[in-house]
Amino acid sequence: MNHAAATPVETGPGLSALAALPAEQVLAALDTRVEGLSPVQARQRLAQFGPNQASPPGTRSLLVQLLHKVANPLNFLLFGLSLVSLLTGNSESAIIIFLMVVLSISLGFVQERRSDRAAAALRAMVHTTATVLRHQEASTSGNANAVGTQVGGLQELPIAQLVPGDVVHLSAGDLIPADVLLLSARDFFVNEAALTGESLPVEKYALVESPGVDAMALRNACYMGTHVASGSATAVVVHTGARAVFGGIAQAMTGERGPSSFDTGLNRFTWLMLRFMAVMVPLVFVINGLTKGDWLEALLFATAVAVGLTPEMLPMLVTVNLAKGALTMSRKKVIVKRLQAIQNFGAMDVLCTDKTGTLTQDRIILEKYVDLDGQPSDWVLDFAYLNSYYQSGLRSQLDQAVLKYTEVHEKLHEQGQYQKVDEIPFDFQRRRMSVVVEGQGQRLLICKGAVEEVFAACTQAESSGLRFALDDSHLARVQATSRALNEDGFRVIAIAYKPLPEGQPPVSVADEADLVLLGFIAFLDPPKEGVREALSALSRHGVTVKILTGDNEIVTNKICREVALPVEHTLLGAEIEAMDDPQLQQAVNQTRVFAKLSPAQKARVIGALRARGHVVGYLGDGINDGPALKAADVGVSVDTAVDIAKESADIILLKKSLMVLNDGVIEGRKVFGNLLKYIRMGASSNFGNMFSVLGASAWLPFLPMAPIQVLTNNLLYDISQSAIPSDEVDREELMQPRRWEIGNIARFMVLVGPISSVFDYATFALMFYVFKAQAPEQAALFHTGWFVESLLSQTLIIHIIRTGRLPFVQSRASKALLGTTLGVCALGVVLPYSPLASSLGLVALPWGYWPALAAILVGYLALTTLLTRWLRRRFALM
Repeated sequence: MNHAAATPVETGPGLSALAALPAEQVLAALDTRVEGLSPVQARQRLAQFGPNQASPPGTRSLLVQLLHKVANPLNFLLFGLSLVSLLTGNSESAIIIFLMVVLSISLGFVQERRSDRAAAALRAMVHTTATVLRHQEASTSGNANAVGTQVGGLQELPIAQLVPGDVVHLSAGDLIPADVLLLSARDFFVNEAALTGESLPVEKYALVESPGVDAMALRNACYMGTHVASGSATAVVVHTGARAVFGGIAQAMTGERGPSSFDTGLNRFTWLMLRFMAVMVPLVFVINGLTKGDWLEALLFATAVAVGLTPEMLPMLVTVNLAKGALTMSRKKVIVKRLQAIQNFGAMDVLCTDKTGTLTQDRIILEKYVDLDGQPSDWVLDFAYLNSYYQSGLRSQLDQAVLKYTEVHEKLHEQGQYQKVDEIPFDFQRRRMSVVVEGQGQRLLICKGAVEEVFAACTQAESSGLRFALDDSHLARVQATSRALNEDGFRVIAIAYKPLPEGQPPVSVADEADLVLLGFIAFLDPPKEGVREALSALSRHGVTVKILTGDNEIVTNKICREVALPVEHTLLGAEIEAMDDPQLQQAVNQTRVFAKLSPAQKARVIGALRARGHVVGYLGDGINDGPALKAADVGVSVDTAVDIAKESADIILLKKSLMVLNDGVIEGRKVFGNLLKYIRMGASSNFGNMFSVLGASAWLPFLPMAPIQVLTNNLLYDISQSAIPSDEVDREELMQPRRWEIGNIARFMVLVGPISSVFDYATFALMFYVFKAQAPEQAALFHTGWFVESLLSQTLIIHIIRTGRLPFVQSRASKALLGTTLGVCALGVVLPYSPLASSLGLVALPWGYWPALAAILVGYLALTTLLTRWLRRRFALM
């Protein structure tokens, strides 16, 4: 199976295999020993494996990155036209085009630099030191302090100097400096939330793991970038730098980001216009050269036509549209880092997200306290509270949840009546802890711990005030209660107790015997308020939500059921690993929940969805989300996320809420809707103008319009469209994902464009036959008549193309767009009578021209309205 393109994160060979070996064999395989490496060995391995850095610094220079951004067909075209305009004396047009291209390139360059900063953020997270065991060989002399601050024993070394085979000491608060296997451990808990999404610390053991266990599920392995929650351990380094899980994530985030849906669509539109121009402009040049005999004039006219055909306003309008959208979204608690992501947001039809903190509150709460029959029991809660309140060790999230629950719900009245007498601390072998309390004339040992371990210490059970022997039949009954809670997605802890005689000496582990099983407490990371409504809103707007989590499938499916997210099938990480890319692409469409995923598998799922034609968003906030954020069309994170996730994301939410995301989706669709107005209008207008230019060039004894008039017309038209970003978008156009559909754009261009040619030819007939502008001496009158009609028709048509409703009646343009279009139209009417007329080659038009023009414009607008409304119904165009 070829997973190379889709698996950016690797744990490196050997971690799972070594985990299944005894400690002595692990040390032998890594050519090290319990006392650690010698300075000589460390130096040799540092030279062999390189520094223990999350990822190597980027190698591409700023100049290379900049040149890469310049290498774009639209940029080359616009630069070429800018140069031609400059050489033919139109310096103003040359400067405008040049500045637009520079602005577009600069934006892209800035976004790419953010990718490099993301990798740097990962490297910055691991700049601390580690406690390392190094020994000095007996024969070594001289500079004994060449490596580290002390010869032999424990040394504090920069993490970058760690190498495979180093033996490290880990304690509470330490950052895990590399991928390591444990040699010894005591009450050792590691917080892997940033890597796996699991909110609770995971207990690790110095044991021999079973063969074939997934590298991310090893109980005797710890991973670079996670940190120690409690306890202590000694471990041997297996993988450093890019070979570690953490380093693999950083490596996956370096390099160039693949083209998004927006980039691909824009590129396809550019090539559509280039192919169109490649045919039309040479034809205009040849026809005018042959029919008029003046090849220089024909060249100038063809150049002017090329400028008119080029969507030179597109980079500027894209930028302004996106910037306006970013400003609007910032008011809705959505910060846009990468402007192009706004359109991808609107085009998104699949949103992938982790469970923790998105569907859930990202905090553990006590959800149930039940007796052995599964019924609520205040007695169970009281005993759980006394155990959590009086234990002197590090309080876990579960203890805190018990204390918080009783405080908020005022459920307990017992604590003041009991005093602590003694305690048996938690340890990983027993997996339980006990406190001894005294009050109300009795002394009690109250035990709390993992279900099976507490069962093992019990000989009796109590339910509904009745005590009975915990024999096989009763054990099956209480196990069924426990299993039901587990299958419902709860983290279950058992509660038991034992009466003690008054004068008993200090208790020991041996006293945790002959206990009475009392009940269970169950914990959950609960669903967020409003998640149901947000999922429903996203669904109404055509966005399918898929869950990609490192958590187990039972808990995930439980939460999905509670928020009414349908789950027909859950795909696990191990199943994904066994699939090739075509199989995964087939599976992802039919699956809503993906559980127990590694960072690489999250990125693979997103890649498979994109390969199926979906525009995919990903919401994540952990280190493990970095590759997925980069793989998606639009990466979304939150302001409380780890730095690397925020750097990798395109959009930052100030509130981790799906409803805020839904607002962002709507805004993205507004942005794209306005951009599409300009593209449809420009493409259809240009297509129609070329039919008019080609026909007039072959028929007339003079140029149909002077080059300066073509450029002026084009400039005024662009000014009239500059207010499109301020326009409103019809509600029905916001209900489904909006994306580039080049086929629909081409269809719109081919069907709507020729309508303008029909009315252009009507104007030609009016000027040629009615006003006798037939000889070269009357060319200025002909030019002026077509200049005004062309400017007014293509300026006013935006009011028809901008909406699927009845223009001016059911849908009105924004005041800014109405102002720019009417202002340009007024200027077009006035220009032939203004002092600028002579410099532009315009002359005063006869008064009889204006009623005829009004009839032509009314006919053009009416016919275009009918055709566009039919097109929208026939081809479901928005």
